[in-house]
Amino acid sequence: VVTSPLEIARIRRECGRGFLIVTPGVRPARRDAPAEPDDQKRIMTPEEAMRLGADYLVLGRPIRDARDPLAAVQEVVAEMARGFLLARAKPGMRG
Repeated sequence: VVTSPLEIARIRRECGRGFLIVTPGVRPARRDAPAEPDDQKRIMTPEEAMRLGADYLVLGRPIRDARDPLAAVQEVVAEMARGFLLARAKPGMRG
């Protein structure tokens, strides 16, 4: 299903791990894009989206419009990795 990141947790809870969640509206915590208004209102960071159980993240403008697209991709991958690890960490191990 394609859904806003704000619905990830509910869908994951109700549909389980076997249900694929594709999430647009993902925005890095630190954006290297022009300070123009963004039409996406229901947004979340890559770290949060992965932590909540998204399977696929859709990012366009945060990478396309970045001053350094490669650095933007690297930032997103790092955020995704943190979220993925947090999602799988034991509760007592979260930092």
